Amino acid sequence: MKSNDALLTAWENTLTRAKDSPAIFNTLGEMIRAFAQIEEDARDFEEKIDRFGAGSVIAVQIGNHADWPSILLACLRKQLVVLPLEQTMSEQQRDKALEICKAVGVVAAAVSGGRDLEVLPLRTAAATTRWGDKVLSLLKLTSGTTAAPRTIRFSSEQLLADCDQICETMGITEVDLNFGVIPISHSYGFSNLLTPLIVRGVPMVLSNDRLPRAVLVDLARTNATVFPGMPLFYQAFCEMEAVPALPKLRLCISAGAPLSVAVAKKFEKKFKQPIHSFYGASECGGICYDREATNETQGFVGQPMKDVDLEIVDPTAAASQVRVRSRAAGDGYFPDTDDEKLGRGFFLPDDLLTKTENGFRIVGRVSDRINVAGKKVHPAEVEAHLLRFAGVRQAVVFGRESALRHEEVAACVVASPGVSEPDLLEFCRRELSGWQVPKRIFIVNAIPVNERGKINRREVARHFRS
Repeated sequence: MKSNDALLTAWENTLTRAKDSPAIFNTLGEMIRAFAQIEEDARDFEEKIDRFGAGSVIAVQIGNHADWPSILLACLRKQLVVLPLEQTMSEQQRDKALEICKAVGVVAAAVSGGRDLEVLPLRTAAATTRWGDKVLSLLKLTSGTTAAPRTIRFSSEQLLADCDQICETMGITEVDLNFGVIPISHSYGFSNLLTPLIVRGVPMVLSNDRLPRAVLVDLARTNATVFPGMPLFYQAFCEMEAVPALPKLRLCISAGAPLSVAVAKKFEKKFKQPIHSFYGASECGGICYDREATNETQGFVGQPMKDVDLEIVDPTAAASQVRVRSRAAGDGYFPDTDDEKLGRGFFLPDDLLTKTENGFRIVGRVSDRINVAGKKVHPAEVEAHLLRFAGVRQAVVFGRESALRHEEVAACVVASPGVSEPDLLEFCRRELSGWQVPKRIFIVNAIPVNERGKINRREVARHFRS
C-alpha cells in the first residue's frame, strides 16, 4: 500500500531504484548501510515506538548516527513528530525543549558515547498536542533572537520541497557522495545530508570527528564528492601543511556563518576548488546560493535558490530585510506563533541584505546594529574591512555601552603574530567613517563557536564589557 506522506513516497521510489546500493559509509570508506538495510531497520524501529500515539513528539539525540534515516522513516509511518536535538546542548536546555514540545520519548544512546540506541519514555501530559488539519513530521528547535527555545513546525511536503530546491540548485545527484560532519540535528545537516539520501538516493559518509585534520583526511580517504562545510573547517584546512589530495571532491559548500573572502581565495588556491556560499534559515530552508563562487565580496550569498522568491521589504534603504517566499517555509512557530514573521509560505529573516547586479549580500542583522550617537553601524561591514588587513583570520564586531554615545564599536580578532591593535585602528580610520571605527580591538587566540559553527556575538560582547 502506497503512502500518502510525501517523504515516504519519495523513499519508496528510492528503495525501488537503489535497494542493494550502498547508502551510508563510515570514515574508513566501508559501507555500513545499504538502502535495503535502512528499510529493514526502519521496520524494526516501528515496533519500538508502537506505544506512542499519532501526533506525539519523539526527540532524537544521537549525533550523526547511521540509524537516523531509519528512525525518521519509522516515525513518519507512525505519524510521530520528530524533534532533533544537538548532542552538545546542556541538560537544562534539553529538559526545557522536551517540556515545551511535550515530548513523550527520547531516542538516545543506551550508554553514554555508545552506538546502541534505546527509546526512553518520558513522563508527560496525557493529552497529545493538537496540530490542526495538517500532519506534522518535524519540529526544528531554534532559540531565535530570544533566550527561550521555540520550534518550527514542518510537514513532509515542506521538507521535500527544501530537499528538491537544494539538490536542483546545487546539482547534487545520486552519483555523488556527501560527506556528513555537520550535525544532522541542525537544519543544514538535515536538509543537505538526510533528506537527499531518503528522497534522491544520495549516499553519505557519516562522521562524528570534528577535528579539522581528521575531517580532511577522511574526505580524501572516502572519495567524497560533496562537502557541506562551515567556515571554521575551511579556515583550518588553509592553515594546515602536508594536506592530502582531494581528486574526487567537486563541490564545497559553506553555510552557518559568514565566509571570509580571504579564506575562500586561499582555499581555492591550495585545493583547486572554489567554495560556494549557501544562505538559509531553519524556518524556510535554503534562501540563496552562490552558483559561480567568485568570492569577490564579503557577505555575498548569490542568487535565490530554485523556486524561492525574495521581496525587499524597504526598497529605499541601503540594506533591508527580505521576505522569503518558498514551498519549504514552515507552518509557523510552536508553542507561540508569530504570523507576521513565519507562515502561509513566507518567512521574514532578521538579516539585512543589499541587492547587487549579481545577487544578494548580507550586511548584518536587525538585532546586531550598533547605535552610535544615533547612527547605525552594521557589524558585518566593519568585520569585512578588518578581514582585509593582512594577517587577520577572524573578526567579530559588537557594541559596548558608552556614557556619551549610547554605544561604542568594539572588535575582537584572531590574527597572526605581529598584528597590533594600533595598526588595526589606523587601518580602520583610513577608510571607515568615524562612527564605524572601533574604540577598542581585542586580539585573541580564538573566537569560540557553537556546534553549528556560529559565533555568539552577545557572548563575545559580554566577555569584553567595558
